[in-house]
Amino acid sequence: MKICILFLTCANSEDADTIAQSLLEKKLVFCVKKLPVSSSFLWQRKIDHSDEVLLMMDSVEENFEKIKTEVAKHHSYKTFVLLACPISHTTKDVKEWMKKELAK
Repeated sequence: MKICILFLTCANSEDADTIAQSLLEKKLVFCVKKLPVSSSFLWQRKIDHSDEVLLMMDSVEENFEKIKTEVAKHHSYKTFVLLACPISHTTKDVKEWMKKELAK
């Protein structure tokens, strides 16, 4: 299992909480951090700005498709940004925590 961090922006704290709870309950992620962010982005060929909530989620690359499917059920954006970044190193304790919590 390859650990990764997933990044997902949400419209508000309520959406972020719903998505985080669902992913944790289904054991698709083992930790979720929630941060307020101010986003600037290109949308429909214009520059736009929005206050959003960023979820940083610890999981494994193998769960990406299931996470994407679950996020799509709850996300208020039709086009949401879900990114996964591989983690090359971590501690033995984190690996053990991950294996224990994601075991089904």
